[in-house]
Amino acid sequence: MISNKKIGIIGTGNMGEAIVGGIIASKVSSPKNIICSDVRADRLNLVKSQYGVATTKNNLKVVRESEILIYAVKPQNMAATLKETSAAMNMSKLIISIAAGVPLAVIESCVKKQLRLIRVMPNIATFVKEGAAAIAGGKHAKREDLKMAKTIFDSVGKSIIIEEELMDAVTGLSGSGPAYIFLIVTALADAGVKMGLSRQEALFLSAQTILGSAKLLLETNEHPGRLRDRVTSPGGTAIAGIHTLEEGGLRTTLMNAVEVATLRSKQLGEMMVKNFSRQ
Repeated sequence: MISNKKIGIIGTGNMGEAIVGGIIASKVSSPKNIICSDVRADRLNLVKSQYGVATTKNNLKVVRESEILIYAVKPQNMAATLKETSAAMNMSKLIISIAAGVPLAVIESCVKKQLRLIRVMPNIATFVKEGAAAIAGGKHAKREDLKMAKTIFDSVGKSIIIEEELMDAVTGLSGSGPAYIFLIVTALADAGVKMGLSRQEALFLSAQTILGSAKLLLETNEHPGRLRDRVTSPGGTAIAGIHTLEEGGLRTTLMNAVEVATLRSKQLGEMMVKNFSRQ
């Protein structure tokens, strides 16, 4: 489906490079079918030497030579990059944007064309091929387009298909979520140090516990409440700890964090739309 298509990636920063590496490692495509562009020569040299892909500083060349395009540029640079490359865009190309806060309608308005557009919200775990990504199709995107986008982002983790109106909620949950988890890992490790473990031991046990718990949840597909019950024996240590977490309002705090982050995502998106209209 994708293996013979030419894939272009505009922007080879951390996320762009992670996508290149995932595509190649999972054999979704081969280096000969991938071309990347960036404004920084050092980034292009890195992806060329490490992954064997073609590189150029010419964004327009990437668009002209590709059937699937991934715009992995910063949101504030998206308008300028779209206008620079719009001449080569048409309905024969699938265009995927990972620019946070930039709606698909704004992209179409910017280039003044109808396009097969897809918007994706990945997260930082993409770098270790354990990303969580949400995919939303534009009004001209076909079912096959969504399948191709899912194949690409499944190569760097796992993905789901949603409606675009839910992207802010995704940003608040899985987009910002790693920051919450890093805070939790640090807090657990601090507790371990307080109880006598070394910092290295406490950090390892904290991070591995979260990794293993998440894997157990995903692989068994059991409700987290049932898995929790397996750990909380009557009168035991886990139920005593849970009682303290509930007393401290952990669940309410996490729910509030996702809600506030979602609202902030909406605010930033509105600001981004205004900035696009000025350019």
